[in-house]
Amino acid sequence: MTHPLRLALLLSAAVWASAPTIQWQRLSSRLGELPVPGPSTEQTGALAVRIDPKAGTDFVISCRKTAPALTWFRHTPQGWTRYVLESGFLPVEAGGAAYDIDGDGDLDLVFGADYQGRQVWWWENPAPGFDPAVSWKRHLIKDSGANQHHDQVFADIKGTGRAQLIFWNQKAKTLFLAEIPNNPRESGPWTLETVYSGQAGEGEASAAAYAEGVDAADIDGDGHPDILAGNYWFKYQGAGKFQPIRIGNIGGRIRAGRFMRGRIPQVVIAPGDGSGPLKIYECRGNPARTDSWSSRTLLPRDMVHGHTLDIGDINGDGKLDIFAAEMAKWSNQPIEADNPEARAWILYGDGKGGFEVTVFKTGDGWHEGKLGDFDNDGDLDILNKPYTWQAPRLDLWLNNGTGLRKR
Repeated sequence: MTHPLRLALLLSAAVWASAPTIQWQRLSSRLGELPVPGPSTEQTGALAVRIDPKAGTDFVISCRKTAPALTWFRHTPQGWTRYVLESGFLPVEAGGAAYDIDGDGDLDLVFGADYQGRQVWWWENPAPGFDPAVSWKRHLIKDSGANQHHDQVFADIKGTGRAQLIFWNQKAKTLFLAEIPNNPRESGPWTLETVYSGQAGEGEASAAAYAEGVDAADIDGDGHPDILAGNYWFKYQGAGKFQPIRIGNIGGRIRAGRFMRGRIPQVVIAPGDGSGPLKIYECRGNPARTDSWSSRTLLPRDMVHGHTLDIGDINGDGKLDIFAAEMAKWSNQPIEADNPEARAWILYGDGKGGFEVTVFKTGDGWHEGKLGDFDNDGDLDILNKPYTWQAPRLDLWLNNGTGLRKR
């Protein structure tokens, strides 16, 4: 583990810091180096996804308040080109997921409505016939019940050989699962099953007022993916029944990864739309028992609206790292920032459960930040889409610039 004095120095630095082997190249829409999603001052979702099956990872941004609702940023040798996927206005919430819903070999997209709507939609990928000015065909998944759908994921929880869609419906305080219909282009809304209803780590201390966060991973090591959401993981028991196992007290952004050897992965939770500690949860014993899970706090202070959490091997050493960041602005009031000293951290894993904590950036607003090889050069870059801070705005940090990694 890092010596306490060194850790304190790293965390007190108000400069852009990173591991010495990485030189980050920043591109920003503020400088005309990237297109902006559109005129909206509320940017909600961000999704790292391979839209063109013959190309690399790109990203999709969702917006509300004004149209367009969805834009795709396609990487080309000349940079990034903006494609409009949904030209109209929709009250799209944070989150988003990708899966080949219609079985034609390319990834389709799912996003849900915010507090203003009861819908969840999917958009049909028109590959290879992409046109920057033509919207994708939109289909309904849900058009009833309560509003707000913050976070979605696809995974084959039931072991059918085809993934199911899992999503939160916040106003219903319910986590739903939906199987893809046999003919999804002609079928909708989809049939919903309840995974869980109730509290999931919201309202604890200064945590968010509603449950959020969803991921999928094989938590108990049986070879089948399980659901993670809020501050729980859920074991499918067959016949539409799920066993909820609470991991910690506060829920929020949630991800799983193997930061050390073993059958059971670790779970990382950030506070999301609230404030609280960034914690890693480790299982010692039966993962289906809450008392088998213990936690460690990874930062010396609470995160303030820690709505960015992602996991990946950022420095290419074969060990998983954590990227976590805070929002600078979450209100819609005409002020520059609610949290002007917002920070972003990279926690470099040592493969044994320990981390070197570094401050990546201070003073920027982060919301749904994502890791991905956005320039297709073999390493992980960082995407930042703030919510209202200086929106509309996008920033990309390229890992050692654009060029093949030197081995």
